[in-house]
Amino acid sequence: MTRPFVFAVTGVKNSGKTTLMEKLIRALSARGLRVASIKHDAHAFEPDVPGRDSHRHRAAGAYGSAVFDADKFMVIKNGPRTIEDMLGFFEDADIILLEGARETDYPKAEIVRGGNSSRPISNPASMVALVTDLELCVEGVPTLGLDDVEGVVVRILEAAARDAGGSALRPPPGGG
Repeated sequence: MTRPFVFAVTGVKNSGKTTLMEKLIRALSARGLRVASIKHDAHAFEPDVPGRDSHRHRAAGAYGSAVFDADKFMVIKNGPRTIEDMLGFFEDADIILLEGARETDYPKAEIVRGGNSSRPISNPASMVALVTDLELCVEGVPTLGLDDVEGVVVRILEAAARDAGGSALRPPPGGG
């Protein structure tokens, strides 16, 4: 089994990362790839709905809780975690898209949106695309428009082909 290819979408807050992630997930899934996503939240978030049984279990002191049915599951476990910890949950994916993770060395597309930011914040060495509505460029990095989802997909697939695990991005016969 090959490992999933990991790719990040970065940018400052409210730059459009989630919107681009949604579009990339749709486009890559339409190609028959099994896509997982991981979002880093720099703030504390509420992982469960107050009043639900799993929330009540955690409120009573459980350090972890799981809810599952025949088709899906959710695990909530207190304690520090890293992106690498999260990757292990998606070993059967073809590609894992990270939302955020600008400090990592994973290949990434960075969004710079006028009125929100004025320059990239990621290390240019890990950038494979600059997605912007501004007249910006980073040496050696293609500049794409905010709506050029296909251009970003092409850069992802090119980066995956260069990666040792890139063979995982060839969908199985039958597309799924």
